[in-house]
Order: sequence, then structure tokens, then C-alpha cells
Amino acid sequence: MDNTKKEWLGLPLNLLWGYIAIAVFMTGDGFELAFLSHYITELGFTPAQSSFAFTLYGLAAALSAWVSGVVAEIITPQKTMKIGFILWCVFHVLFLTFGLTQSNYALMLVFYGIRGLAYPLFLYSFIVVIVYNVRSDGVSSALGWFWTVYSIGIGVAGSYIPSLTIPWVGELGTLWLSLVFCGAGGLIAWVALRRVNTPTHMHTLTTSQKLKELSRAVTLLYTNKNVLYSCIVRIVNTLSLFGFAVIMPMMFVDDLGFTTSEWLQVWTVFFATTIFSNVFWGIMGEKIGWMKVVRWFGCIGMALSTLAFYYIPQHFGHNFYMALIPAIALGIFVAAFVPITAMLTTLEPNHKGAAISVYNLSAGLSNFVAPAIAVLLLPYFGTIGVVVAYTALYLIAFLITYFIKVQQPGFETIPANVDEISTT
Repeated sequence: MDNTKKEWLGLPLNLLWGYIAIAVFMTGDGFELAFLSHYITELGFTPAQSSFAFTLYGLAAALSAWVSGVVAEIITPQKTMKIGFILWCVFHVLFLTFGLTQSNYALMLVFYGIRGLAYPLFLYSFIVVIVYNVRSDGVSSALGWFWTVYSIGIGVAGSYIPSLTIPWVGELGTLWLSLVFCGAGGLIAWVALRRVNTPTHMHTLTTSQKLKELSRAVTLLYTNKNVLYSCIVRIVNTLSLFGFAVIMPMMFVDDLGFTTSEWLQVWTVFFATTIFSNVFWGIMGEKIGWMKVVRWFGCIGMALSTLAFYYIPQHFGHNFYMALIPAIALGIFVAAFVPITAMLTTLEPNHKGAAISVYNLSAGLSNFVAPAIAVLLLPYFGTIGVVVAYTALYLIAFLITYFIKVQQPGFETIPANVDEISTT
């Protein structure tokens, strides 16, 4: 494997078109996030029915994300991305044609649920491509760019473009337009990644051996305690991201007098900040050490910015510009967990696909745990109770990092779990 490819600020140029494919594909996949739930209710279905459709979709996506890394190793990332791309396009068309257009709830659930399997196969398989085509001491930076193009696609372009197209072609027309973006992203990846290095060590395995490797996505959690600890830290990583999306609209709009548009702009600034912070912390992880970045800037940074996201608006009231301060801080520090993927693949160098699957599982569990904590605590302790719980979990994650033992490439003489803050 040639690991000497050119790069720019940690971006591997040999994979540039792959990154572009991710951004374009996730733009199309993100179109529906801002309006599909409301559109389903406009068709005559109840909010509960709409929510159940998204719950089913999320469950399918979580399961797919969990196994995507191992599947990509077994059959190659390119084939896995191709399967995800084709699944998405086929079942999106079926979802629109026989589900939404016909207002057939049963078919909506079937086709939307199956489509939920698609995007993780496409998205997370590219992480395997990165791991096998980038020097081990450059994986963190490369993954920082991965999450950056992901944010550009699903978080920026995927939200902004529908605001322009819905007044023009309506919700259904916009959903058809998303097929163009996902189709373009899939085709770019199909062509651009044909000749990149792929893992081949599992191609000769028997079916039973492949199933055993697939099971490692589960067994690594109890056979490698460092993987388990890293998994817990990754779950904590995005608690505020997913949790604040649920609880903060109520505080900002209902309690502090912000308009819905103002709140959405605050949240957009947060997401836009991650575009730059993902790259920054990916590079810094290679410069000062993965664990320093995760421990001090991830765990402690998120603990402080989580508190600030509550207390600064509470102190200054309806002040849009002051509310941007904690939003930017949150966007800066939530990305400081980027090195965890590189840590996991280093902890399991012979089973990188399984390690990536564990990472994907952790991300999915964070999406579930964050609102679950809010649901449990809000009735009894209010918004501040949820904020304190998230803060406490970031501090617990800080302590857990001291139990993770991982040797970072390029830091041969200094373990990656040392706690000094000085630059190496």
C-alpha cells in the first residue's frame, strides 16, 4: 500500500473525489431532515405516525452503521458503497412513488425503513477507504476532513438548498431533486474510487469465517477493554449536540423570547463552526497527540461549553449575538473527539473494519442516549437538570480517558494517553 500520497492540510489528495462524493451524496440525503416529518403530517397522518417512521428509519440506519465497517472489509469498501448507493436510489423512488404520493403508510414504513440501511453503507465505508489509503499518523487529519465534508453536505447545503426549492417545486419536488444529488454523489464515488487501495486479507475467508469477523463488531466490546472505554467516550461525545436539538428550542423560543428563525440561525452557526473545527482538531491530534485533544479539548471543552450554552443566554436574555458565543464554543469542542476513530483502528490493527463498526455503533447510541436523558430528567429537573447531567457525563468521560492505553504512530517514545498538555 502506498502511503506517501500528497496531502494538503491533512486532506489526502488521492482521495479528493471521494470526499467530494460524500459531500454531494449527503447533501441529497439531508434534504428531507428539515421538512419531511411535517410533510408527512400534512398528508393526513398523525405526529405519532410520522415519528414512528423516523424511529424505524433510525433503527435501520443504526444497524447498518454498526456492520458497515466489517462488511466493507469483507467485500471491499467500493462494493459496499455501491450497494448503499443503489439501495438508496431504488428505495427512495419507491418511497416517493408508492408511499408518499399514494399516502400509503404501510409502504412508507417499508420503503423508508429499507432506505435507512443505505446511507451508512455508503458513508461509513469511505472511512475504511481512508484507513487503508492514508498513513497511520495521518488518519486523524483525514477523518477530520471526512466529518467536514459530511457537515457541508448534510448540515449546510442539505438544509439551505430546500429553503430555495420548496417555494419553487414544493416538498415532493424537492425530495425528487434529492435523488439527483445522491445519484451524482454515488456515480462520482463509483468512478473515482475504482483504483484506490482496498483490504484484501478477508476475500479468501470461508462464509463461517466471514460471519465470525462480522461478529467482532460485538465481541470487541468485551475482548478489548480499551475499545470499550473508547466506545463510551464516543457515546458521550455528541450528547449535547443531539440533546440540545431537543431541549434548547423550548428554552430559547418559549422562555427567552427568541423567534424560531433566530434559534435556527444560532444552531446553524454551531453546525457551520464544525466545518472548520473538524479539520483543525484532526490536524492537532497528529501534532500534540490524540488523547490530549480528546481529553482536554473534547471532554473538558464540551463540559464548559455545555454549561455556557445554558447560562450565557439565561444571563443575557434575548440577545442573539451573545447566544452565538456558546454556539461557536460548542461547535469548536464537539469536533475535538475526531481522533477517536484513529484510536480505535490503532487498537485493533488486524480488525479495522470491526473497530470502525464499533465507532459507528457508538455514534448511533449517542443519538439515542441524548434525548433519552432529556425525556427522563426534564419533567423533574427542567432544562438545567439535563445540562448538568450532560456536563457530568463529559467529566466522567474525562476520567475514563485515563484508562485508555493506545500507542499513537509517530509518538513512539511518548504514550498517547499521557496527560501533559505541552506540545510534543
